[in-house]
Amino acid sequence: MADASLTRPAGTAADWTIPQNWSSYSADDHATWDRLFARQAAMLPGRVTPEFMDGLDILRLSKPGIPDFEELSDRLMKATGWQVVAVPGLVPDDVFFDHLANRRFVAGNFIRRPDQLDYLQEPDVFHDVFGHVPLLANPVFADYMQAYGRGGQRAASMGAIERLSRLYWYTVEFGLVRSDEGLRLYGAGIVSSFTESRFALEDPSPNRLGFDLERVMRTRYRIDDFQQSYFVIDSFDDLLDRTLNTDFAPLYERLTALPEVQPATILPTDHVITRGTQAHAVAGA
Repeated sequence: MADASLTRPAGTAADWTIPQNWSSYSADDHATWDRLFARQAAMLPGRVTPEFMDGLDILRLSKPGIPDFEELSDRLMKATGWQVVAVPGLVPDDVFFDHLANRRFVAGNFIRRPDQLDYLQEPDVFHDVFGHVPLLANPVFADYMQAYGRGGQRAASMGAIERLSRLYWYTVEFGLVRSDEGLRLYGAGIVSSFTESRFALEDPSPNRLGFDLERVMRTRYRIDDFQQSYFVIDSFDDLLDRTLNTDFAPLYERLTALPEVQPATILPTDHVITRGTQAHAVAGA
């Protein structure tokens, strides 16, 4: 939820937070949340990583209606020391990174209209809370998110935010993870989407490639359609370890000399789990 070019709207605090105004949600707003929640909760078991389902239980997100951020933050704080704060929409990069670095997750306080159930370009409360927050109840993933925020603050001083944003995109938003039973979803952009939850795991179209930090940070991504490639981590512990034990300064310098990789490209050095047909992307071209 970051954008470097934004101007702070009137009525927001210096850190861009606003009151959630939970009491202002209409019955239709709560019904939209309940409808979205019910269909994802029915479809995700067996597809999503177990840590996500654990988070739903720990945070009691199955309670009807849009969650009250104050109550949600109380439960999350007890689990991992995180809290959820409301913002009006996208926030500047420095604001976004500062919140993450201090274990605050920014969430839009608005919800999509009933005619936008399957797609909304700007993240709403369902994407942000249902998609992201359950994994913040997992201590390892919670630490990864804080490490990412601190890394973003360093990347900003090095002019490398675009490179680092690709890591967020291909892990936090659209990541897959290995399990003994096969690949599982964990990225919020997938788990909050009814159609992409199936596409990412089951469709023959996309590539599914083993995660490599340098490779991910070279790779462009789609913001207007399903991903053409998904990257698969071995575990949250491994993802955190790579993040904490990588010196990003020489990595950024090395990346400036390497060509960028298009979303559908498979490199000779890739660990290919699934070589996609790219039929979906071709059909939409």
